[in-house]
Amino acid sequence: MDRIIIRGGQRLAGRLPISGAKNAALTLMPCSLLTDDKLTLGNLPRLADVDSFGHLLNELGVTTKVSRGPDGEYGRVMTMDAQRIAATVAPYDIVRKMRASILVLGPLLARAGEATVSLPGGCAIGNRPIDLHLKALEALGAEIELAAGYVRAIAPDGGLKGGRIVFPVVSVGATENAVMAAVLASGETIIDNAAREPEITDLCNCLVAMGAEIDGIGTERLVIQGKPRLHGAEYRVMPDRIEAGSYACAAAITGGELDLVGAKADDMQAVIDDLRQAGVHVAVRDGGITVAADGRLRALTLSTAPFPAFPTDMQAQFMAMLALADGASVLTETIFENRYMHVPELTRMGADIQVRGRTAVVRGVEKLRGAEVMATDLRASMSLVLAGLAAEGETQVHRVYHLDRGYERLEEKLSQVGADIERAGGD
Repeated sequence: MDRIIIRGGQRLAGRLPISGAKNAALTLMPCSLLTDDKLTLGNLPRLADVDSFGHLLNELGVTTKVSRGPDGEYGRVMTMDAQRIAATVAPYDIVRKMRASILVLGPLLARAGEATVSLPGGCAIGNRPIDLHLKALEALGAEIELAAGYVRAIAPDGGLKGGRIVFPVVSVGATENAVMAAVLASGETIIDNAAREPEITDLCNCLVAMGAEIDGIGTERLVIQGKPRLHGAEYRVMPDRIEAGSYACAAAITGGELDLVGAKADDMQAVIDDLRQAGVHVAVRDGGITVAADGRLRALTLSTAPFPAFPTDMQAQFMAMLALADGASVLTETIFENRYMHVPELTRMGADIQVRGRTAVVRGVEKLRGAEVMATDLRASMSLVLAGLAAEGETQVHRVYHLDRGYERLEEKLSQVGADIERAGGD
């Protein structure tokens, strides 16, 4: 099993391109199931999760063709053709690898009239039930059965019907499944308390490019007029706001300066605000943002919450950065109940962190020390890389397959801006 070796203490500086968004890509790919025309996605990141989702689509009868992106881009172009849906079962062997697989449920049900999907897997960061997905589909007339670890959904005669969906709590995945199902349902669907994450805006914009009619994009109320069919389209995946935030923390923790090419400030305003509060200089410009730090950072108090608030996917990276800040920071995790698994590994490197329930108190230390650490999930992995970039001596991060799920060519990008980092085979 591969590991990443980092010899810390190098100041990062230079231009670092931001890849297409993992979370957006995994939401846009199932849109191919909604049409018998071709859907082409550009700026698709080279990630293990994207490859796994492509294999899942192949199982359902979608043909996929992948080509290189334009010169200078990290991403790829994928053309998906679901002219014929050959199967409506998403098997356990593929679905267990990532939670995003549940996003084939809505589009399969809407187009084929039925779908059977294994209960999903993915990172072990807490309980993430799919009951809101199922209730949303029931509001459109679907009958749902749960048996032997699978969800089976059947549309009524004549297909799904427009309806009213009111989410009791904000759910990104449930909103995505509901939107994809509603665009082919007959009549009008209203979704209240919809998630507002930029990835959902990206999904809606892609569906509109395919002929869907959606009002209220970017708000908590979406009004969808169902269509009998959608057509193909060419669409470019949005830049990854979490990758951009992660590399912003890399600049801050090493006292460096990075030009994050392609980053969209509007999609990460809460992160930018908290970086500035910590004493990081952030300049927004056309085509990206520039992040620089000099001197010791300031402690913060922050809490994760749905967009537009501070994202849970940035909590671990900020914790690593704040481990070297001046003073005590207080971080509260409100989204997932088990997202502090990186804390014991950071403390192995000298961080002073105390966890009480959903709150972590991070008392800044003068320095971190390199150590062998174990990644537990995607964002936790990145927090260990960040700590290693700033630590004295050598850090070895094991289980880096987590990183491969969400960061495109991480070692290559960091090496190009001054990091001493390499990938090595397992023992």
